[in-house]
Amino acid sequence: MKKVILSTKAPAPIGPYSQAILAGNTLYVSGQIPINPQTGEVVSGGIVPETKQVMENLKAILEEAGYSFADVVKTTILLEDLAHFAQVNELYGAYFPTEGAPARETYQVAKLPKGVAVEISCIAVK
Repeated sequence: MKKVILSTKAPAPIGPYSQAILAGNTLYVSGQIPINPQTGEVVSGGIVPETKQVMENLKAILEEAGYSFADVVKTTILLEDLAHFAQVNELYGAYFPTEGAPARETYQVAKLPKGVAVEISCIAVK
């Protein structure tokens, strides 16, 4: 059985997908981009504020489902430029426990929705 998760503290989906799907005890969170959920606009200022907004959007969705970053087992990071990797990695790492960080991969991609620099998705399990 699957349950759709929708948080008003994260941006509404901009296409035919859900913010997250809970299937059994596994939560699949769609890729989040740096949209401020209050304004519906992409945050400005570069990779640091973009990454922070993405992580806050993920946090809101995880919390809506009763999960936290401690429950995340896998992430995927998409970057428009791998030159941003160190900055993204530092901000990203601050959201996870020191031990037991999730498995992940990071890719540089040609283009992301709305021209953003970063998108992150995750899978969490309880």
